[in-house]
Amino acid sequence: MTRKTDQTHQATDGLVALLDAADRLPGAGELRARSYDLLGAEPGTSAVDVGCGAGRAVAELAGRGVQAVGVDASERMIAIAHGRWPDADFRVAQAYALPLAGASVDGYRADKVFHELAEPERALAEAGRVLAPGGRIVLVGQDWDTIVVDSADPSLTRTIVHARADLTIAPRAARRYRTLLLDAGFTDVTVEVHTGILNGPAALPLLTGLAEGACSTAAVTRGQADTWLEEQRARAAADRLFLALPMFMAAATAP
Repeated sequence: MTRKTDQTHQATDGLVALLDAADRLPGAGELRARSYDLLGAEPGTSAVDVGCGAGRAVAELAGRGVQAVGVDASERMIAIAHGRWPDADFRVAQAYALPLAGASVDGYRADKVFHELAEPERALAEAGRVLAPGGRIVLVGQDWDTIVVDSADPSLTRTIVHARADLTIAPRAARRYRTLLLDAGFTDVTVEVHTGILNGPAALPLLTGLAEGACSTAAVTRGQADTWLEEQRARAAADRLFLALPMFMAAATAP
């Protein structure tokens, strides 16, 4: 294994750990279940989960009797998914070129994916290609500019949140879901907001990621990041931490 490959695997494994932690947060299971309901995930239907990660949603959809396919651009991620769910169907592919025939699935789901896409319109055109007429699409994700954190230094907090957002390809993609879906020709577009509230140590990995991201861009100094994180750790220990993370869920019907 080359050094570059090893670093890529380490980065992917780190992402899997973060995704696993997110899946364990309060309300995460209910949020996924709501996305399946909006998808119309019933026995005998079919669906593709784009950006499937380690495959949990694909396994849960299969548990509902759905013929589910998981797609991810990362070979390492797909290997992990295969290891966890050996009987499921996982494939390496980009959101812009899905390994599916036209009009071949009843549902398309993408959870925490579109903020990583530089060309969301292209991805939605591909979604429209693979969806059968009347099929359902569900997009789930956070708007990286709308993370709310209680802090003694609101100005520094705003700087940290926005600096971390700017590291993302499309940090405000979620607020565009409705417009993107309408412009792509989808109908019956709805948008829901489900806000997760975190008050304890479970929020610290996310807060650390925000601070480290801001520090990496020199938006804040190392000392400012450490001081901010120390305050958040103290808040968590004293049951005074408050983090609100709105998750946007858009659903629509294929023409």
